[in-house]
Amino acid sequence: MQNVPFLAKNKQVSIFTDKAYFKCENIIIYKDNILNISAIPQNSIDLIVTSPPYNVDIHYNSHSDNLSYDEYLQFTEKWIRKCLELAKDDGRFCLNIPLDKNKGGQQSVYADITTIAKDLGWKYHSTIIWNEGNISRRTAWGSFMSASAPYVIAPVETIVVFYKKNWKKISGSRKSDITKKEFMDWTNGIWTFGGESKKRVGHPAPFPIELPRRCIKLFSFVGDTVLDPFLGSGTTLIAAYLNNRKGIGVDVDEGYCNLAIKRLRQEAHVDQQSFNF
Repeated sequence: MQNVPFLAKNKQVSIFTDKAYFKCENIIIYKDNILNISAIPQNSIDLIVTSPPYNVDIHYNSHSDNLSYDEYLQFTEKWIRKCLELAKDDGRFCLNIPLDKNKGGQQSVYADITTIAKDLGWKYHSTIIWNEGNISRRTAWGSFMSASAPYVIAPVETIVVFYKKNWKKISGSRKSDITKKEFMDWTNGIWTFGGESKKRVGHPAPFPIELPRRCIKLFSFVGDTVLDPFLGSGTTLIAAYLNNRKGIGVDVDEGYCNLAIKRLRQEAHVDQQSFNF
């Protein structure tokens, strides 16, 4: 199996690329299942930024989003365990998940997934509240104006920040590119910015580039390697490329891999001549 140097100036690590669906300067995309992927070496990832399926019956091309809640948590445990194996000892994990859900029954998603991650060995650091400001889109109040069975819906999502073993980051370039204003603003754990348009992106559940951009600049050094195990429309890789990080994306769906490549070309202006299908 041929390998090529991909990471880090100071300490070269090899990523196997013969199974890559797409590769160009600083970006690799695998059309694969994160649970089964063998092309990414263990202990090689600096930062994981992802928003996994929420199990609210979103119509993805190649993923069933209507599992029972127990099945969903079992799936969650498997992929979070895999991410732990791939992360460096000082690797970080920014996990965008809902606070809770009421579709199909009320569930404490944030609490349950955070517990799973901690039980697997991830260490908890903090939680960022993402205020999307989408209260106007709510469609149900339960027993409207009655105490019999009202629904309480918080129009926010969470970004849970974990680390593998050591919170202080000592690997990589040690070069930060965050401004003073960004640092002051983003270390306030309430982030307010809008969501992303499904129609504009062409994906049923995209997140805005501002989310991975903040996570990448706040929690990684220039030149670090960022992984999104649920690539989707490629937003994390776009943010990584535009902020001088290396990006690895994994998705089971060929259509979403192609969508991510298209967006990298259009929005990140990746050199088209370096495309390699």
